[in-house]
Amino acid sequence: MSSRKTIGAYLIERLQAHGLRDIFGIPGDFVLGFYQLLEASPIRVIGTCNELNAGYAADAYARINGVGAVCVTYNVGGLSLVNAIAGAYAEKSPLVVISGAPGVGERLSNPLLHHRVGPFTTQRDIFEKITLAAVVLDDPDTAFREIDRCLDLCLTHQRPVYIELPRDCVAAVPPNPYVRTSTRPTSNAPALAEALADAVSLLERARQPVILAGLEVHRFGLSDDLMRFAERHQIPVCSTILSKSVVSERHPLYLGVYEGAMSQDALREYVEASDCLILLGAFMTDMELGAYTAKLAPENWIFANIEELRIRHHHFLQVAFVDFLAGLFTAELQPSTRALPVMPNVEQAPYLPRPATPITNKRLFQKLNDILDANMVVVCDVGDALFGATELVTYGQTQFLGPAYYTSMGFAVPAAVAVQVANRQLRPLVLVGDGAFQMTGQELSTAARLQFNPIVLVLNNRGYTTERFLAEGDFNDIHEWRYHRMPELLGTGLGFEVRTEDELETALSAALANLESFSILNIHLGQLDISRALARLTSGLKALV
Repeated sequence: MSSRKTIGAYLIERLQAHGLRDIFGIPGDFVLGFYQLLEASPIRVIGTCNELNAGYAADAYARINGVGAVCVTYNVGGLSLVNAIAGAYAEKSPLVVISGAPGVGERLSNPLLHHRVGPFTTQRDIFEKITLAAVVLDDPDTAFREIDRCLDLCLTHQRPVYIELPRDCVAAVPPNPYVRTSTRPTSNAPALAEALADAVSLLERARQPVILAGLEVHRFGLSDDLMRFAERHQIPVCSTILSKSVVSERHPLYLGVYEGAMSQDALREYVEASDCLILLGAFMTDMELGAYTAKLAPENWIFANIEELRIRHHHFLQVAFVDFLAGLFTAELQPSTRALPVMPNVEQAPYLPRPATPITNKRLFQKLNDILDANMVVVCDVGDALFGATELVTYGQTQFLGPAYYTSMGFAVPAAVAVQVANRQLRPLVLVGDGAFQMTGQELSTAARLQFNPIVLVLNNRGYTTERFLAEGDFNDIHEWRYHRMPELLGTGLGFEVRTEDELETALSAALANLESFSILNIHLGQLDISRALARLTSGLKALV
């Protein structure tokens, strides 16, 4: 590796080497030098309306592409990112945060520079709590090594890292040559062998094994390997709400979304009766477990994720997640003869609109199931947009995105932009509540500028409906916007106001045919009209409020 490469150029080179093609953000004076390098590089810069939206977009891009990045200025930019990066950390998304900063030379006399909050370390100290590593590239002799260490951590653990780049270090050249080395963790061979032997033994005895595929299966690119394993041994597969679409939901071995008492009864009963539950890449949150209504017996678990490996009550250390799965997926098994479950048929009759009939939550999602195709990605915000969509049936992997654990409102519209940045052939079907839209809906401006064509459905029930079922009060009310008139504001797009089933039919038909710009549907729903999944969840959560 030549020692004549600058720190900024090396960072860009390594991002490209890991598959980054696009970066989101907003420029500012402390990061302009690095932005100029980005503009001259093959990496495309996607400007957003604000930094929070850039963070949501970079998170969604990472989920589609395998790694994402966001680039902002110091403090006013970086601190605006915090909530989005916290969500990416909580939901295990491989995201690189790059922030400009005052130059090392500027800091010597401790001046009161603009954007400053407290000591110069304030922003790094904050990001240290919500990333795997937070570094400042203020030493040219160690900068290349720190860049590679951060990127290795990001991709090995599938969580965000933070890189701060003082503006007078962008063009700095390390004084000594640098040789890149890999820091990928390796497994302890005897521990790995023993864990695989225990797992195979439990699987071969099982009469009713079930795979619960978590989001890390997708994050590590293991979905196809998992399904080949399931097909070879005829083991049914389900997902969690956070990992929905980790595999194709139209595969004959796919059972549905398991979420404790929020699940369909037949699915819940089958999973909870399993004598070998293979939990791969999942982490057991209250949202994943239906407000802790799940009844899963640990004595029947093969539980593996990036942080833990457990077979029944035995815990194994120094076994890498990807190594364990590679061994499990290629193991020679002699499983017992067993029958596959028969779940209620998820296929529905074609949606037939009833003229002048008010649209309901149930009928809306029935219609959406009717129009989904292999090129659509369902992008959900939190609330009933998310819970109602759990019953949609997607075609392929990673065709459902939503902040189903951190549950931060405002994710969906910026995420929809990122979907088409990552893959222009995909079309986002965006489900967003009116409250969430009012937080980040301005990001439709970026979709308009880039001539993207998402279909945005605003579930307009005049407030925060999920909270209404937990604690009613005027604090749940919001001002009602004319969401369907956003095209007038942005100068492009199609808008529709929907109150009835036949109006929904007309609007969706026109939106599907509109390939040149975004479409937005203002769908009026009753304040207390919620999905069955949300009704089950709120009944469980209400006791906790």
